[in-house]
Amino acid sequence: MVESQGTMTLAFELSALKKLKSPGEVFENARSWSKYVGVVTDEPTYVVTNYTRKKRIRQDFFSGPKGKRESMKSVKQHFDTDRHVLLITDVLDEIIAEETGWECIRIEEAAEKAGWELGEDELQEAIEIVEDKRENWP
Repeated sequence: MVESQGTMTLAFELSALKKLKSPGEVFENARSWSKYVGVVTDEPTYVVTNYTRKKRIRQDFFSGPKGKRESMKSVKQHFDTDRHVLLITDVLDEIIAEETGWECIRIEEAAEKAGWELGEDELQEAIEIVEDKRENWP
């Protein structure tokens, strides 16, 4: 069995992932130096599923119906790595990270250090808005 590189579990809060210009590429880049990479949010499961499918993102974990706090506790318990890091946009997520024993880094800081580009692809965003009107239903 070939083991993944890295000794870190990295979670993107969905809002942080959406701040990136090329979230699929960023996810793959993060996978090269993290053992596990996933998405956490309090949004409904279908929102995460639709977003990650459109961006061709393969997650090792996601929140599902549990919500962010419970998911982070569960991930920390089941994904044994030296570090558990949450990439955030909202100061309230700092509280959740502290309560669940995760480190947190603002997406802007992480992007600068990793060389990731912030910002949306405007054409792709317009296409997704039209698609969401057709697909985003519970």
